[in-house]
Amino acid sequence: MKKSVLIMLLIAALVLGGGISYAVTEWVLVDESQPTTSNMTEERYEEMLNELSDSVQLPKVVQAFNQIQSNYIEEVSDQDLVEGAISGMLSSLGDPYSEYLDVETMEAFNEQIEASFEGIGAEVSMIDGVVTIVSPLKGSPAEKAGLRPNDQVITIKGEPTEGLDLLEAVAKIRGEKGTDVNIEVRRQNSEQLIPFTITRDTIPLETVYSAGVEQNDEMIGYIEITNFSETTAVDFKEALTTFEAEGIDGLVIDVRGNPGGLLDVVQEILREFIPSDRPYMQVEDGNGEKERFFSNTETAKSYPVTVLIDEGSASASEILAVSLQETIDANVVGQTSFGKGTVQTTLDMGDGSSLKLTILNWLSAEGTSIHEVGVEPTIEVKQPDYYYSSPIVLEETVKVDSVSTQVRFMQEMLKGLGYDINRTDGYFSNETAITLEAFQNEQGLSVTGELNQETAERLQSEIIQRIRDGKGDQQKTEAINVTVQQAQLND
Repeated sequence: MKKSVLIMLLIAALVLGGGISYAVTEWVLVDESQPTTSNMTEERYEEMLNELSDSVQLPKVVQAFNQIQSNYIEEVSDQDLVEGAISGMLSSLGDPYSEYLDVETMEAFNEQIEASFEGIGAEVSMIDGVVTIVSPLKGSPAEKAGLRPNDQVITIKGEPTEGLDLLEAVAKIRGEKGTDVNIEVRRQNSEQLIPFTITRDTIPLETVYSAGVEQNDEMIGYIEITNFSETTAVDFKEALTTFEAEGIDGLVIDVRGNPGGLLDVVQEILREFIPSDRPYMQVEDGNGEKERFFSNTETAKSYPVTVLIDEGSASASEILAVSLQETIDANVVGQTSFGKGTVQTTLDMGDGSSLKLTILNWLSAEGTSIHEVGVEPTIEVKQPDYYYSSPIVLEETVKVDSVSTQVRFMQEMLKGLGYDINRTDGYFSNETAITLEAFQNEQGLSVTGELNQETAERLQSEIIQRIRDGKGDQQKTEAINVTVQQAQLND
């Protein structure tokens, strides 16, 4: 049988299911000089492949393969055509979460789940055909630079992302520690593309941060989870055990900006809180068959639990929030989450590459899907306006009597930094200029009362630092307040 036919049969087999595709992949890709470990004879392989060829439009696929090899102006390898065909099949599903992970990408994927990786530290997805930031990771270069959930990446290194698949875009963004990558993003409240130069770094996956908060004679445990990786459940339980030994009166779990991770890890955390008499989550397969999951926990916690979410909370974070809300009446504070309600698995292709496929829909404890909808908070809280201000990009210096979005962002940032400013409507008044002079003077800048790029960049860096320090965090403040109130009711 011709090599091209075997390769195309491999592609056809992928359509029909993981078991067959794995067997055929192993057969085609093994070194022919080595004896095969399979018990299947070559005659049976040919019989199986002939059966497969009758069930799909294989001649058309083989014809395209041969035509490209015979007529394309440049030389192209069999391997490149096979990889492209597989990627094309995954793209045809129209599912941004199903993708082909070649050997190099799979290695990077394993690094991100297991330990650390080098890059800018942002979870991205393909939303409506546009590379989109789901969430920057805590402490990452992406977070420090000011990238935010739902930022659309329009260019990378000066080249448009249109036409790139997600993996191609990620490959361009990632790179060695200490190197820079230039990207431009479109933000919902900005008219201009916003340029970022981000220095790549090693992104450690420390995923659990904890601290005790004492307020009104109540001790509240605060645990932030930035990602659900292999060690997250162990680290979470250690923090929780320490808090409970100290006698906490309530618990706040913060999954804002958490893009998700491993499903079994969030299940392990949920089992700590949800008693065995009710399911803590459900999954649904493509046939509509549902399976419910239960814990072995005998009783619920004696203290109230509150979950913090925002638009960057996705997948496993959403499972945690909605399941705790439905089963133990946990308050959910913040803003509506991202809305990813599907479960993916990786299927080994036998050569180090994998298919990442959506195989299940996950549902809440009560059987509700939040896919493309998100989890709505029980207590909605927005952050101060300066949390949502975009970086100011100027073509020329802005002066008194100007009216623009850039002036509004400047006013919001000045107000957020504690300066006394009487308007945030985008009109550059004389009073605004006086306030801006005070900022410039305090920062050691040229005191002009005019907004130039140097002043704009200093404003942005000061605001980013304030946000990272947690100052003015109204969502966290409300979460702690409501937990204290519930703890006092329990006393």
